[in-house]
Amino acid sequence: MIDNLNKAYESFKEEISDLAVMPDVLNLKSTYLGKKGKISEILKSLKDATPEQRKEIGPVANKIKNDIQDIIAKKLSEIELKEINEKLAKNKIDITYTDSLKASNQKHGGLHPRTLIRQEIEDIFLSMGFEVLDGPHIETEYYNFEALNIPGDHPARDMQDTFWFKDEKSEEGNKHLLRTHTSTIQVRGMQSRKPPFRFIAPGTVFRCERTDASHEMVFQQLEGMMVGKDISVANLIYFMRQTLKEIFKKDVKVRLRPGYFPFVEPGFELDIECQVCKGKGCSVCKQVGWVELLPCGMVHPNVLRAGGIDPDEYNGFAFGLGLDRLVMMKYGIEDIRHLQSGDLRFNSQFKEY
Repeated sequence: MIDNLNKAYESFKEEISDLAVMPDVLNLKSTYLGKKGKISEILKSLKDATPEQRKEIGPVANKIKNDIQDIIAKKLSEIELKEINEKLAKNKIDITYTDSLKASNQKHGGLHPRTLIRQEIEDIFLSMGFEVLDGPHIETEYYNFEALNIPGDHPARDMQDTFWFKDEKSEEGNKHLLRTHTSTIQVRGMQSRKPPFRFIAPGTVFRCERTDASHEMVFQQLEGMMVGKDISVANLIYFMRQTLKEIFKKDVKVRLRPGYFPFVEPGFELDIECQVCKGKGCSVCKQVGWVELLPCGMVHPNVLRAGGIDPDEYNGFAFGLGLDRLVMMKYGIEDIRHLQSGDLRFNSQFKEY
Protein backbone atom coordinates (compact mmCIF):
# COMPACT_ATOMS: atom_id res chain seq x y z
CA MET A 1 0.00 0.00 0.00
CA ILE A 2 2.88 2.36 0.78
CA ASP A 3 4.32 1.66 -2.69
CA ASN A 4 0.97 2.55 -4.27
CA LEU A 5 0.80 5.79 -2.27
CA ASN A 6 4.31 6.77 -3.35
CA LYS A 7 3.51 5.94 -7.00
CA ALA A 8 0.37 8.06 -6.83
CA TYR A 9 2.37 10.94 -5.32
CA GLU A 10 5.00 10.78 -8.07
CA SER A 11 2.25 10.66 -10.70
CA PHE A 12 0.62 13.73 -9.12
CA LYS A 13 3.86 15.73 -9.27
CA GLU A 14 4.32 14.91 -12.95
CA GLU A 15 0.77 15.93 -13.82
CA ILE A 16 0.73 19.23 -11.91
CA SER A 17 4.00 20.43 -13.42
CA ASP A 18 2.30 20.81 -16.82
CA LEU A 19 -0.78 22.71 -15.57
CA ALA A 20 -1.07 26.46 -16.16
CA VAL A 21 -4.63 27.46 -15.19
CA MET A 22 -6.45 27.32 -11.87
CA PRO A 23 -9.42 25.11 -12.93
CA ASP A 24 -7.05 22.36 -14.09
CA VAL A 25 -5.16 22.48 -10.78
CA LEU A 26 -8.37 22.28 -8.78
CA ASN A 27 -9.58 19.35 -10.91
CA LEU A 28 -6.31 17.56 -10.27
CA LYS A 29 -6.72 18.18 -6.55
CA SER A 30 -10.12 16.51 -6.67
CA THR A 31 -8.67 13.61 -8.68
CA TYR A 32 -6.16 12.80 -5.96
CA LEU A 33 -7.66 14.10 -2.70
CA GLY A 34 -11.41 13.93 -3.36
CA LYS A 35 -13.69 11.42 -1.64
CA LYS A 36 -13.36 9.20 -4.68
CA GLY A 37 -9.83 10.31 -5.46
CA LYS A 38 -6.82 8.08 -6.01
CA ILE A 39 -5.47 8.48 -2.48
CA SER A 40 -8.84 7.62 -0.95
CA GLU A 41 -9.15 4.56 -3.20
CA ILE A 42 -5.76 3.30 -2.10
CA LEU A 43 -6.60 3.82 1.58
CA LYS A 44 -9.83 1.82 1.32
CA SER A 45 -7.84 -1.36 1.79
CA LEU A 46 -6.45 0.02 5.06
CA LYS A 47 -9.26 -1.75 6.89
CA ASP A 48 -7.72 -5.08 5.92
CA ALA A 49 -4.27 -4.18 7.28
CA THR A 50 -2.95 -5.33 10.64
CA PRO A 51 -2.57 -2.80 13.50
CA GLU A 52 1.22 -2.77 12.94
CA GLN A 53 0.74 -2.03 9.23
CA ARG A 54 -1.73 0.76 10.00
CA LYS A 55 0.81 2.43 12.29
CA GLU A 56 3.28 2.36 9.42
CA ILE A 57 0.90 3.35 6.62
CA GLY A 58 -0.93 6.16 8.49
CA PRO A 59 1.99 8.63 8.83
CA VAL A 60 3.04 8.03 5.22
CA ALA A 61 -0.49 8.69 3.94
CA ASN A 62 -0.85 11.87 6.02
CA LYS A 63 2.50 13.20 4.83
CA ILE A 64 1.63 12.59 1.19
CA LYS A 65 -1.74 14.32 1.62
CA ASN A 66 -0.09 17.35 3.26
CA ASP A 67 2.62 17.50 0.58
CA ILE A 68 -0.01 17.42 -2.17
CA GLN A 69 -1.93 20.24 -0.43
CA ASP A 70 1.25 22.35 -0.16
CA ILE A 71 2.18 21.78 -3.83
CA ILE A 72 -1.35 22.73 -4.93
CA ALA A 73 -1.34 25.90 -2.83
CA LYS A 74 2.04 26.92 -4.21
CA LYS A 75 0.92 26.23 -7.78
CA LEU A 76 -2.27 28.27 -7.36
CA SER A 77 -0.26 31.16 -5.93
CA GLU A 78 2.16 31.06 -8.87
CA ILE A 79 -0.70 31.06 -11.39
CA GLU A 80 -2.45 33.95 -9.62
CA LEU A 81 0.74 36.02 -9.55
CA LYS A 82 1.36 35.31 -13.23
CA GLU A 83 -2.18 36.39 -14.14
CA ILE A 84 -1.84 39.61 -12.15
CA ASN A 85 1.47 40.48 -13.83
CA GLU A 86 -0.01 39.78 -17.26
CA LYS A 87 -2.96 42.08 -16.52
CA LEU A 88 -0.68 44.83 -15.25
CA ALA A 89 1.52 44.57 -18.33
CA LYS A 90 -1.49 44.64 -20.63
CA ASN A 91 -3.23 47.58 -18.91
CA LYS A 92 -0.14 49.62 -18.11
CA ILE A 93 -0.75 53.35 -17.76
CA ASP A 94 2.00 55.83 -18.53
CA ILE A 95 2.01 58.33 -15.67
CA THR A 96 5.18 60.11 -16.85
CA TYR A 97 4.99 63.85 -16.39
CA THR A 98 5.22 64.70 -20.10
CA ASP A 99 5.65 68.05 -21.81
CA SER A 100 1.97 67.99 -22.79
CA LEU A 101 0.97 67.81 -19.15
CA LYS A 102 3.35 70.63 -18.30
CA ALA A 103 1.84 72.74 -21.06
CA SER A 104 -1.67 72.24 -19.67
CA ASN A 105 -0.61 74.07 -16.48
CA GLN A 106 -1.75 71.30 -14.17
CA LYS A 107 -1.80 72.31 -10.49
CA HIS A 108 -0.40 70.12 -7.75
CA GLY A 109 -1.69 69.62 -4.26
CA GLY A 110 0.47 69.94 -1.19
CA LEU A 111 0.50 69.08 2.49
CA HIS A 112 -0.75 71.52 5.10
CA PRO A 113 2.10 73.19 7.02
CA ARG A 114 0.89 71.54 10.25
CA THR A 115 1.14 68.15 8.57
CA LEU A 116 4.63 68.93 7.33
CA ILE A 117 5.90 69.94 10.75
CA ARG A 118 4.08 67.08 12.50
CA GLN A 119 5.75 64.55 10.21
CA GLU A 120 9.10 66.24 10.79
CA ILE A 121 8.71 66.15 14.59
CA GLU A 122 7.59 62.52 14.52
CA ASP A 123 10.73 61.63 12.55
CA ILE A 124 12.89 63.53 15.06
CA PHE A 125 11.45 61.72 18.07
CA LEU A 126 11.47 58.34 16.33
CA SER A 127 15.19 58.85 15.76
CA MET A 128 15.55 59.39 19.54
CA GLY A 129 13.78 56.13 20.39
CA PHE A 130 10.25 57.42 21.01
CA GLU A 131 7.04 55.66 19.96
CA VAL A 132 4.19 57.56 18.26
CA LEU A 133 0.76 56.93 19.86
CA ASP A 134 -2.79 57.96 19.00
CA GLY A 135 -6.06 58.18 20.93
CA PRO A 136 -9.77 59.13 20.67
CA HIS A 137 -10.99 62.71 20.18
CA ILE A 138 -14.06 62.08 22.35
CA GLU A 139 -12.97 61.35 25.90
CA THR A 140 -14.39 60.86 29.37
CA GLU A 141 -13.70 63.35 32.11
CA TYR A 142 -11.66 60.67 33.89
CA TYR A 143 -8.98 60.50 31.20
CA ASN A 144 -9.16 64.20 30.36
CA PHE A 145 -9.10 65.48 33.95
CA GLU A 146 -9.12 63.13 36.92
CA ALA A 147 -6.33 60.80 35.75
CA LEU A 148 -4.24 63.92 35.10
CA ASN A 149 -4.65 65.15 38.67
CA ILE A 150 -7.17 67.86 37.71
CA PRO A 151 -9.79 67.97 40.50
CA GLY A 152 -13.47 68.66 39.97
CA ASP A 153 -13.22 72.32 40.98
CA HIS A 154 -10.36 73.16 38.59
CA PRO A 155 -11.11 76.10 36.21
CA ALA A 156 -10.26 73.91 33.20
CA ARG A 157 -13.56 72.10 33.73
CA ASP A 158 -15.62 75.24 33.27
CA MET A 159 -17.79 75.59 30.18
CA GLN A 160 -15.69 78.38 28.72
CA ASP A 161 -12.76 75.97 28.30
CA THR A 162 -14.33 72.63 27.44
CA PHE A 163 -16.82 71.34 24.90
CA TRP A 164 -19.06 68.95 26.84
CA PHE A 165 -21.57 66.53 25.36
CA LYS A 166 -25.16 66.58 26.61
CA ASP A 167 -25.24 62.84 27.13
CA GLU A 168 -25.78 60.50 30.00
CA LYS A 169 -22.80 59.47 32.04
CA SER A 170 -20.73 56.59 30.72
CA GLU A 171 -20.51 53.18 32.37
CA GLU A 172 -17.63 54.49 34.44
CA GLY A 173 -19.80 57.37 35.63
CA ASN A 174 -17.99 59.96 33.49
CA LYS A 175 -19.44 62.53 31.12
CA HIS A 176 -18.07 62.79 27.59
CA LEU A 177 -16.22 65.76 26.11
CA LEU A 178 -13.94 66.76 23.25
CA ARG A 179 -10.44 66.30 24.60
CA THR A 180 -8.80 69.56 25.61
CA HIS A 181 -5.26 68.19 25.34
CA THR A 182 -3.47 65.11 24.05
CA SER A 183 -2.33 64.28 27.59
CA THR A 184 -5.23 61.81 27.60
CA ILE A 185 -3.13 59.62 25.31
CA GLN A 186 -0.32 59.69 27.88
CA VAL A 187 -2.56 58.08 30.51
CA ARG A 188 -3.68 55.37 28.09
CA GLY A 189 -0.07 54.86 27.02
CA MET A 190 1.09 54.35 30.60
CA GLN A 191 -1.69 51.87 31.31
CA SER A 192 -0.60 49.66 28.41
CA ARG A 193 3.16 49.72 29.04
CA LYS A 194 5.76 48.89 31.64
CA PRO A 195 8.66 51.27 32.34
CA PRO A 196 11.04 52.24 30.97
CA PHE A 197 9.35 53.77 27.93
CA ARG A 198 9.20 56.96 25.93
CA PHE A 199 6.52 58.10 23.48
CA ILE A 200 4.89 61.11 21.84
CA ALA A 201 1.20 61.63 21.13
CA PRO A 202 0.28 64.15 18.40
CA GLY A 203 -3.32 65.06 17.62
CA THR A 204 -6.15 67.58 17.39
CA VAL A 205 -7.59 69.16 20.55
CA PHE A 206 -10.60 71.38 21.20
CA ARG A 207 -11.15 74.31 23.57
CA CYS A 208 -13.98 76.76 23.89
CA GLU A 209 -11.82 79.88 23.46
CA ARG A 210 -12.16 83.24 21.78
CA THR A 211 -10.06 83.26 18.61
CA ASP A 212 -7.37 85.83 18.02
CA ALA A 213 -3.97 86.00 16.33
CA SER A 214 -2.50 83.32 18.59
CA HIS A 215 -5.53 81.31 19.81
CA GLU A 216 -7.96 78.95 18.08
CA MET A 217 -10.78 76.66 19.24
CA VAL A 218 -9.43 73.72 17.22
CA PHE A 219 -5.69 73.23 17.10
CA GLN A 220 -3.02 70.56 17.26
CA GLN A 221 -0.74 69.53 20.09
CA LEU A 222 1.99 67.01 20.56
CA GLU A 223 2.41 65.50 24.01
CA GLY A 224 5.49 63.58 25.03
CA MET A 225 6.50 61.45 27.99
CA MET A 226 9.54 59.58 29.19
CA VAL A 227 9.32 57.31 32.24
CA GLY A 228 12.07 55.29 33.85
CA LYS A 229 14.45 55.47 36.78
CA ASP A 230 16.49 58.51 37.88
CA ILE A 231 15.12 60.83 35.19
CA SER A 232 15.72 64.51 35.90
CA VAL A 233 14.90 67.98 34.61
CA ALA A 234 18.23 67.90 32.79
CA ASN A 235 16.91 65.06 30.62
CA LEU A 236 13.82 67.12 29.86
CA ILE A 237 15.81 70.21 28.84
CA TYR A 238 18.14 68.14 26.66
CA PHE A 239 15.35 66.56 24.61
CA MET A 240 13.50 69.87 24.23
CA ARG A 241 16.58 71.76 23.04
CA GLN A 242 17.51 68.99 20.62
CA THR A 243 13.98 68.95 19.21
CA LEU A 244 13.84 72.71 18.64
CA LYS A 245 17.32 72.70 17.14
CA GLU A 246 16.30 70.03 14.61
CA ILE A 247 13.09 71.86 13.73
CA PHE A 248 14.56 75.31 13.23
CA LYS A 249 17.92 74.02 11.92
CA LYS A 250 19.69 76.34 14.35
CA ASP A 251 20.06 77.02 18.05
CA VAL A 252 16.91 78.79 19.23
CA LYS A 253 16.92 81.14 22.19
CA VAL A 254 14.76 79.65 24.95
CA ARG A 255 13.93 80.39 28.55
CA LEU A 256 12.59 78.11 31.27
CA ARG A 257 10.39 79.62 33.96
CA PRO A 258 8.20 78.13 36.70
CA GLY A 259 4.68 77.18 35.69
CA TYR A 260 1.74 75.42 37.31
CA PHE A 261 0.13 72.40 35.68
CA PRO A 262 -1.74 69.85 37.79
CA PHE A 263 -0.18 66.86 36.04
CA VAL A 264 3.49 67.81 36.63
CA GLU A 265 5.49 68.77 39.71
CA PRO A 266 7.61 70.79 39.39
CA GLY A 267 6.15 72.42 36.30
CA PHE A 268 7.80 74.80 33.82
CA GLU A 269 6.98 77.01 30.87
CA LEU A 270 9.52 76.76 28.07
CA ASP A 271 9.32 79.88 25.92
CA ILE A 272 11.14 80.57 22.69
CA GLU A 273 12.12 83.90 21.25
CA CYS A 274 9.41 84.99 18.80
CA GLN A 275 10.62 84.01 15.34
CA VAL A 276 8.12 86.33 13.65
CA CYS A 277 9.48 89.57 15.12
CA LYS A 278 12.84 88.19 16.33
CA GLY A 279 12.06 89.26 19.90
CA LYS A 280 11.07 92.85 19.09
CA GLY A 281 7.37 92.42 19.90
CA CYS A 282 4.34 91.71 17.67
CA SER A 283 0.72 90.54 17.84
CA VAL A 284 1.79 86.90 17.97
CA CYS A 285 3.96 87.31 21.08
CA LYS A 286 1.69 89.97 22.66
CA GLN A 287 4.48 92.53 22.21
CA VAL A 288 6.78 90.78 24.71
CA GLY A 289 9.17 89.06 22.29
CA TRP A 290 8.58 85.57 23.73
CA VAL A 291 6.04 82.86 22.87
CA GLU A 292 4.80 80.21 25.28
CA LEU A 293 5.50 77.05 23.35
CA LEU A 294 6.17 74.14 25.61
CA PRO A 295 4.59 73.53 29.03
CA CYS A 296 6.54 70.73 30.70
CA GLY A 297 7.73 69.26 33.97
CA MET A 298 8.25 66.12 35.99
CA VAL A 299 5.24 63.78 35.97
CA HIS A 300 3.13 64.13 39.12
CA PRO A 301 3.06 60.98 41.29
CA ASN A 302 -0.76 60.91 41.12
CA VAL A 303 -0.60 60.76 37.31
CA LEU A 304 1.88 57.89 37.47
CA ARG A 305 -0.46 56.03 39.81
CA ALA A 306 -3.38 56.59 37.43
CA GLY A 307 -1.23 54.97 34.75
CA GLY A 308 -0.53 51.95 36.96
CA ILE A 309 3.08 52.96 37.71
CA ASP A 310 4.68 53.02 41.16
CA PRO A 311 6.01 56.59 41.73
CA ASP A 312 8.33 55.31 44.47
CA GLU A 313 10.18 53.24 41.88
CA TYR A 314 9.86 55.27 38.68
CA ASN A 315 9.69 58.90 37.65
CA GLY A 316 9.68 60.80 34.38
CA PHE A 317 9.03 64.01 32.50
CA ALA A 318 6.18 65.13 30.25
CA PHE A 319 5.73 68.03 27.85
CA GLY A 320 3.13 69.51 25.54
CA LEU A 321 4.05 71.19 22.28
CA GLY A 322 1.65 73.46 20.37
CA LEU A 323 2.07 72.49 16.72
CA ASP A 324 0.15 75.51 15.42
CA ARG A 325 2.37 77.97 17.25
CA LEU A 326 5.43 76.04 16.18
CA VAL A 327 4.31 76.32 12.55
CA MET A 328 3.89 80.07 13.05
CA MET A 329 7.37 80.39 14.52
CA LYS A 330 9.04 78.32 11.81
CA TYR A 331 7.34 79.92 8.81
CA GLY A 332 6.86 83.43 10.20
CA ILE A 333 3.03 83.30 10.13
CA GLU A 334 1.53 86.25 11.99
CA ASP A 335 -2.03 84.92 12.52
CA ILE A 336 -3.02 81.41 13.64
CA ARG A 337 -6.38 81.76 11.90
CA HIS A 338 -4.66 81.33 8.53
CA LEU A 339 -4.06 77.67 9.44
CA GLN A 340 -7.81 76.99 9.68
CA SER A 341 -8.92 79.24 6.82
CA GLY A 342 -8.87 76.59 4.08
CA ASP A 343 -7.48 79.26 1.73
CA LEU A 344 -5.59 77.40 -1.01
CA ARG A 345 -3.52 80.49 -1.73
CA PHE A 346 -2.12 80.22 1.78
CA ASN A 347 -1.62 76.46 1.72
CA SER A 348 0.07 76.51 -1.69
CA GLN A 349 3.07 78.32 -0.19
CA PHE A 350 4.13 75.15 1.58
CA LYS A 351 4.13 72.68 -1.32
CA GLU A 352 7.03 70.28 -1.46
CA TYR A 353 8.15 68.93 -4.83
